[in-house]
Amino acid sequence: MPRQKLDSTAISEKLGAVPAWDIDAGETALSQTFKFADFSEAFGFMSRAALVAEKLDHHPEWKNVYRTVEVRLTTHDAGGLTGLDFDLATAMDRIASSTGV
Repeated sequence: MPRQKLDSTAISEKLGAVPAWDIDAGETALSQTFKFADFSEAFGFMSRAALVAEKLDHHPEWKNVYRTVEVRLTTHDAGGLTGLDFDLATAMDRIASSTGV
């Protein structure tokens, strides 16, 4: 099933639910840097987020260095942002907040 790219109006509406996330100038990706107490917490966050990503069949671009996890979300096959990006961002925020970030 093709994923529907969101227009600027829909993106603006959805951004209100994920205020900690940044959007790139072309409205093609969301990004956020999460900082945890230590590597174990960062890795735990990534493990829990990976389970959600797998269920959504939507996988993040991410990088982990010690206690920091940099995340970029975009839907490559749609050429920009879709509802899945916002769903995963919301889930990641929820997971991070449960670890005390």
